[in-house]
Order: sequence, then structure tokens, then C-alpha cells
Amino acid sequence: MGLLTDHRILVTGVLTDDSLAFGIAKRALEEGATVALSGAGRGTSLTRRTARKLGDVGEIIELDVTDVGQIEAAAHEVAQRFGRLDGLVHAIGYAPPTCLGSGMFVAPFADVATAMQVSTYSLAALVGAFRPLLQKSEALGGASVVALDFDASRAYPMYDWMGVMKAGLESLGRYIAREVGPDRIRVNMLAAGPIRTVAAKSIPGFDQFEDTWDERAPLGWDVYDSSAVADTAVALLSPLMRATSASIIHVDGGAHAMG
Repeated sequence: MGLLTDHRILVTGVLTDDSLAFGIAKRALEEGATVALSGAGRGTSLTRRTARKLGDVGEIIELDVTDVGQIEAAAHEVAQRFGRLDGLVHAIGYAPPTCLGSGMFVAPFADVATAMQVSTYSLAALVGAFRPLLQKSEALGGASVVALDFDASRAYPMYDWMGVMKAGLESLGRYIAREVGPDRIRVNMLAAGPIRTVAAKSIPGFDQFEDTWDERAPLGWDVYDSSAVADTAVALLSPLMRATSASIIHVDGGAHAMG
């Protein structure tokens, strides 16, 4: 038996096979989970193609987190197919180009609002919509929500408004954990070190993270290896961490704690 045998898990944000979400979905399948993926808009076709590399994926669900109707429809579809949810992985983030690499005084509020809705508020939107299914979890310790994060305890070069969104995500995760805890639903943030993905390439100056992270991390850091992130996500989704909630779990070689 695997750590996630009989678990039914929805993983959002799988676009390409180098994404953190893909690695998490792959490890969840290896540990016995039944996995559904979600995609948004034109990206859904890319999610479908990438899913073929995973093999036994249960469903591909169209889910645009800016569309209330789609969120409700996705929850209904998962209810019809799965009946319950034991795990939800929030791996969704987007900021318009003005929000990254230009400082804090360039992006208009409309762009900041877009980044907030997609990258932060979407966690509340999804947990709220899927809460009835998460409440039905049959897993030991109940259901688990894992939100992919990036250390928001300091200001990083070029990250700008997305850093603010991650800080908001961390705070939001704590508040949601407080609210859904009595339903046997735990909510944790997984703060990964920089990994070279398609999404990372859209961040101006990402090579600054690559150049310094390995030097700062006591354990070292490989920007091409996301396996530790996927393994930690599996642990968070499993009953092994059934008493852990409202926490930020850092998987970054220890760099976040160094001066």
C-alpha cells in the first residue's frame, strides 16, 4: 500500500511536465492516489497533453479560477466523478508583466487586482467550493489542502507584486485553516525554493535566484530537481502529517533562514 492509497486528489496548475504540480501529481499516483487535474482556458489542451505522460489520471477538469460559474461546475463534476476529495493542491499563480521586474510603482491597480484574484484569492474560492467534498474525506485525519508558496518573509529582487501575493497567500492559508479545521480539513503552504520551470522563466531576473540560492542554502539547492518538493507535498497530503495545519513548510535547502 502507498501513502495515498484510496485518496482522491485534485491537482491544479499542471501545464508542462517540468512544473511542480506535475511532479506532485506523479508522486501522488505512485503512492496509490486517484488523481484529477484541472486546466484553464486554452491551457486546458496543454494540460490534457501533459496528462498523457502521467498515465492513469482520472479526469481533466476545466477550471478558470476567475470564473465563478466554472468553479461551481468543477465542484459539481468532481462530486459526480469522485464523490469526495481527500486532497487539493493549489498550484495556481499569475501576475501581469507590469507586476514583475519593474518595482512597486508601475503596475496599475487593475493588474495588481488580477494577480491577487488568480494567485491569492483563488485559494479561498477553491476551498470554499470544494469544502463539502473535503468534509467527506475518509482519510485518516481528514482532508488536506496544499498551496504552493514562495518565501514571503523578505523582499526578493524583481519579484515585486508577486511577493506581496505570496505574503497574502500565507496569511489567507492560516485564516482558512482556522475556519475549516473543525471540518477535519487541514491547510498548509509549501514554500519551495526556486525551480527552473516554464513559469519561473517568466520572472525577470530569475537567474539571480539561481546564482545565489545554492550558496545560501546550508543543504545546497538544485534548481533542476523538484523531487524533494513533490515528496514533501505527498507527506502533507497523507495521514503522516494529520496534525499539521496553518503552517508554512519550507523545502528550500534551508535558505529562507539564512542571513
